[in-house]
Amino acid sequence: MLPAQRQSHGRTRRRRAHDSLTVPTVGICPLSSKPKLPHQACVESGYARPGLRIKVRKLKIGVDPS
Repeated sequence: MLPAQRQSHGRTRRRRAHDSLTVPTVGICPLSSKPKLPHQACVESGYARPGLRIKVRKLKIGVDPS
């Protein structure tokens, strides 16, 4: 079944006004001074939040690079 009428350009653009991409917010890790996403652990130091450091050897998070 087809639509009864064609949708206008203005109506289409109004609908698409909310589809734009947003730049992710990036914070600075207080231990390594590297950029990190909020609510995620820093790859270099393993810092997630005050009092919580995560170490994952398989993913090389929070461990020495050697």
